[in-house]
Amino acid sequence: MVEELDAYLVPLYPAESNHLLDIETLRQPEMRFFAAHRGDEVLAIGGCWLHEDYAEVKRVYVRPAARGLGLAKLIMQRIEDEAVACGRMIARLETGIHQPESLGLYRRLGYVDRGAFGDYPADDPNSVFMEKVLAP
Repeated sequence: MVEELDAYLVPLYPAESNHLLDIETLRQPEMRFFAAHRGDEVLAIGGCWLHEDYAEVKRVYVRPAARGLGLAKLIMQRIEDEAVACGRMIARLETGIHQPESLGLYRRLGYVDRGAFGDYPADDPNSVFMEKVLAP
């Protein structure tokens, strides 16, 4: 599914605006990755990267045939629960301007716009940066 997500994102943005994590990076100890299944079929994925003082939401994706079932919201709740369980009370994310469904979801879940963080370039016109204070 990560390759499926990459195939969706790569045509939307120039290479310098695609901040995609590969499978090997997703396997690192500071990463947490989750999937929603129906039987043996994976329908949605998403994870978080545990930084020192926040968790970064990464690679949230729902297969087109499974959209509208609330799976993105469930994956996001699982990511936020994991962040809190690991002592991170802030969740941050970067998404793109050409993903209105994602932007709408994040805003409905309480994420607010903020400036660039981490290693992201502050002047990328294709990026939207958001964060949410998580409740224990």
